[in-house]
Amino acid sequence: MHIAILTFDGFNELDSLIALGLLNRVKRSDWRVSIASPTARVESMNGLVLERHIPLSEANNADVVLIGSGMKTRAVVADDTIMSQLQLDPQRQLIGAQCSGALLLAQLGLLNGVPACTDLTTAPWVREAGVEVLNQAFFARDNVASAGGCLASQYLACWVLARLEGVTVAQETMHYVAPVGEKDSYVERMMANVAPYLSAQQGPA
Repeated sequence: MHIAILTFDGFNELDSLIALGLLNRVKRSDWRVSIASPTARVESMNGLVLERHIPLSEANNADVVLIGSGMKTRAVVADDTIMSQLQLDPQRQLIGAQCSGALLLAQLGLLNGVPACTDLTTAPWVREAGVEVLNQAFFARDNVASAGGCLASQYLACWVLARLEGVTVAQETMHYVAPVGEKDSYVERMMANVAPYLSAQQGPA
């Protein structure tokens, strides 16, 4: 199982790295989580430099693709040399976007008739792209999901874990990382946001 987290120059650390940390809690030889970027190194909005695991185009072959946000997402969407590398397919992949990552979903034609969650700054641009913006932290329809607000990245990770490994694994993972003294209430709130968008079917449809 390969999960690719799309991470671009100017990225928000809370998007890419929270998802990376949570999803890497699954310890199996066939489970891999990768940072995918168009360049060998990318610098975050706060000056953190990451070396990618895989080129951006390799995300097309991943089982799951999560799209992080950042300060330069509008420039990314306008860059044909970057966007032309992406051929994502919700028929065989789980695809999720965090905050301004919803702009990539829209540009790639993955939000036709599907509402999205995003951050308050990005919301007007997502509406301009013809997408309904929801006033909530997480939404998913079939194999496409979106989350709004930096810390909502945990909802994307929980959704992926529940879809691929089951609700019990998702709950156990979130319980482990939740603040001490708040674990049960934390997991309860998490599942209240994610559970309505889970179906009996697990994994990419």
